[in-house]
Parts: sequence; structure tokens; C-alpha cells
Amino acid sequence: MRTSSPKLPLTDEERIRLRESKIKLKDVARTNPTELSNVLGVSFERAQLLCALSAFQTIPSIGPRAAQWVLDLGYYSLNEIKEENGSDLLNRLEEQYGHWVDPCVEDALRCIVYHANNPNSEKCWFDFTEERKTYRAQYGYPTGRPSLAWYDVKS
Repeated sequence: MRTSSPKLPLTDEERIRLRESKIKLKDVARTNPTELSNVLGVSFERAQLLCALSAFQTIPSIGPRAAQWVLDLGYYSLNEIKEENGSDLLNRLEEQYGHWVDPCVEDALRCIVYHANNPNSEKCWFDFTEERKTYRAQYGYPTGRPSLAWYDVKS
């Protein structure tokens, strides 16, 4: 697992409170959300979100965007996602977003599930590209897959 600092959407006040409490950014992933809530003076939900974003970013090659995808699917810990598979997660994410996403998103989701089951692995998202290509060549995508591509979405 990576030990570099995660990228977290912290307010200036939250950063100050972390510093005052001597909690490093890289330690947020291992901090109990209730404790973090008390330290930061924020809701449990906010603390849980920060802990989850941090935890998913401990996986090699997984950054804040991939961590957010997993949160968007409703997962807040590696333990919660252990029994899932990357292709189903991608299908759900695309349905939720209303457009299809870059194929490497599925690689990242596969990587996250793999790490949930193999926490000491050093595999990166791109190590799952061939697995995804083989799976999609055999099974394809759901018939109801959104037709709009991520690069055509107006922000």
C-alpha cells in the first residue's frame, strides 16, 4: 500500500485542525471517522468521506478521481467492496452517470477490488487492462449501456 499523502478536499480550517492534532494526511485512512469528526469539528458523514477517499488512495496508482468513483457507487471502505467485480461496478457507474466512461475506469475499479482482497499487492490499475479487454471481448457491455461518451458530456 502506498504511503504518500492522499489528495483530500479539505478546507483551510480542517487542515489547521489536522495539524493541531498531529494527524498527517497519510494517516487519515487509518483514522476512525468518529475520531476524525471530533478532531475536525465536522459531521460523521464528512469525516467518513475523507477517511474513505484517503483509504482508496492508499492503493498504488489510485488517485482522488478513482476514489471518488467508488464513493459515488456507495462504498466507504475496502472491506465493503471485496465481493464486487470491476465489470459490474463499471456498468453501475455508467448507468448512474448516464454516459459511458473511459475504459481505464474499469481497470481502476478492478484494481480496487483486487486490493481489497490482496492488501499487500503492488499491482496498479494498468495491470488489469488485459483482463478487462479479455472479459469485454467475451461478454461485451450491457445492451442498455448509455450511448453518450464521457468526452461528449458538457461540464
